[in-house]
Amino acid sequence: MRCWKLNIFLIIFLTAVYTLAQSGRASKSATSEADTVLSVTAVRKSNPESLIRADEVFLYENGIEQKIRNFVFDPSPSRIVLLVDNSQTLKASVEKLQSAVKEFAYEIYEGDQIFIAAYDEKPEIVQEWTDDAKKIESSVSLFRKKGNPYLFDAISAVVREVFLPLMPGTKKTALVIIGDGLDRGSRISFEKVLEELQSYDITVYFLQIPDRSGGAYRRNQPKAEQVVRILTESTGGVVFEFEKASEAAKSICDELRKNRYLLSYTSTNPASIEPRRIFLVGQQEDITLRSKMFHPPTIKF
Repeated sequence: MRCWKLNIFLIIFLTAVYTLAQSGRASKSATSEADTVLSVTAVRKSNPESLIRADEVFLYENGIEQKIRNFVFDPSPSRIVLLVDNSQTLKASVEKLQSAVKEFAYEIYEGDQIFIAAYDEKPEIVQEWTDDAKKIESSVSLFRKKGNPYLFDAISAVVREVFLPLMPGTKKTALVIIGDGLDRGSRISFEKVLEELQSYDITVYFLQIPDRSGGAYRRNQPKAEQVVRILTESTGGVVFEFEKASEAAKSICDELRKNRYLLSYTSTNPASIEPRRIFLVGQQEDITLRSKMFHPPTIKF
């Protein structure tokens, strides 16, 4: 029996080698059922308003170039989950956590919706899907600080109970974690959480709070700072400083509305017992692209 257990140090190495910022757009013919579809963040730095064509993007899977069928700008509304660390020893006050969440209420676009959840030793709903700024502002009064951070369990619960009911119709999903990346007690493993996020192409952003553990070694799991870096880089997201919450909220909402594309291709190796590594590169140096870094295995024993 073979399960997908990614070696943490291998992920870190591949992340460092294969992360890059790039972008795109193209033809609009229907994709086949056999196609693999990726959500891609794409920007032309010299002219951010211009769309990117399919012939300006190259895709490699496990080092083999793949033929891109479509690369289409996606102006659809976003579904953004804000997942907030509620635990006792977090290095941020309740008031600052509330303020950070409120910033998103002011930056979302028409049609976007926000879901707010918080976690300590269990995740809980703070506000269900809404675009109502007043509801968002009032809901944050439920934040508190107690217990330990079961981050991985909370992420898995959000994927299964909040994002999955939206699929397969909703392609533009983002998880914004406000915390320091520390997990202290989750039942689910970090590798399994990463696999779930990549399976459903959920982009992770982090508003990173200073690490309360001081970089301490974590047995059988990555350090808090590694969790932040791997979750974001491996899903095509970005890390922001918690103290720059206003800037982060604007950047995330702008990026989701103005710089997201759907890329489809038919893999040359669709049946695999190993993760398939994805690498995107632009034809021009000023094109930056981000997407998830791996497809989880399609065959499991």
